[in-house]
Amino acid sequence: MNTYGRFPIALERGEGCRVWDSEGKSYLDFVAGIATCTLGHAHPAMVQAVTEQIQKLHHVSNLYYIREQGELAEWIVNHSCADQVFFCNSGAEANEAAIKLARKYAHVVQEIQYPVILTAKASFHGRTLATITATGQPKYQKDFDPLMPGFEYVPYNDIEALENAIGELDEGNRRVGAIMLEPLQGEGGVRPGDLDYFLRVRKICDEVGLLLILDEVQVGMGRTGKLWGYENLGIEPDIFTSAKGLAGGIPIGAMMCKNSCNVFEPGNHASTFGGNPFACAVGLAVGRTLLAENLLQNVQARGEQLRKNLRALTKKAPNVFAEVRGWGLINGIELHTTAGFSSIEIIKAAMDEGLLLVPAGPQVVRFVPPLIVSADEIEEATDKLERALSRL
Repeated sequence: MNTYGRFPIALERGEGCRVWDSEGKSYLDFVAGIATCTLGHAHPAMVQAVTEQIQKLHHVSNLYYIREQGELAEWIVNHSCADQVFFCNSGAEANEAAIKLARKYAHVVQEIQYPVILTAKASFHGRTLATITATGQPKYQKDFDPLMPGFEYVPYNDIEALENAIGELDEGNRRVGAIMLEPLQGEGGVRPGDLDYFLRVRKICDEVGLLLILDEVQVGMGRTGKLWGYENLGIEPDIFTSAKGLAGGIPIGAMMCKNSCNVFEPGNHASTFGGNPFACAVGLAVGRTLLAENLLQNVQARGEQLRKNLRALTKKAPNVFAEVRGWGLINGIELHTTAGFSSIEIIKAAMDEGLLLVPAGPQVVRFVPPLIVSADEIEEATDKLERALSRL
């Protein structure tokens, strides 16, 4: 179906941070499957995990215990604030699971008949009916109404608006039960959360008895320079989700929570493919490799290098670029509305130079390379971007 606005190339193979198209042209990949190929392409650890697991057991059913699933869940619990993990296949599914858990918690613990989940304007939480409703961007919701009830929106990083919304919605049987936020808004323009804002949100949730859900589909698994995005904000969520980078490009999603809010029972939620041995074996290999190869330190160093280079570029073209934002290796450069061209036009020009980039809205170019990216590749990418801009 014609549901994607594709660029006119077909990619055939990859190695490290590079991919090649069907014509043999090489590209430096700063898209990484949209923040997904954690270890780049054809990483030996992934090749080994895929090869070994497919020869043993790739899928059974959650009717039985799955050793690989247990090992990945144990790894996540040991390296996060979570106590429990539910596995699925995508970020949208992980967020659906979080929404369902929050709703059941609202009914059986908070005793709310009509619970509301507050989300942020400019957020993105997925493409299913519930998650596009949670998404605070009307363009994703157009023509899909009636939307799922039970969501309200507030400006991101605006604590006064959040507090006002909680108070205004406290009416009879309809009350706020949870707050769902991204630690850094990805599709919303690469906008990091403010530390003071999230500290206050956590305090409000504790005082009022609300659940805090963090959508880490894009920022989790080392993307920010820390294993989880919430670690940049000095708080712990009650529930958080992961997907994109969790198995380095093999489809997987996960919803994690603390014991205090785990009200799911057998039959409440399920997934045929979720937590299958194949995806979990690769996810475990990715997690172990992240730590064994000290990739979090690389993410921090390469992220600082990239932002420094992009800020130097803004000084050369102050009429084009307004701001550089990001954490680790999720970064965006915002164009002035008067720049004369859009993020897509920059991306097309960069593609001609052999650099793959991805937009985050019409005015932001996003940089999300594999976490193994080298210092030389950062320099190469910014050189290619500068050449692309000179052509525009």
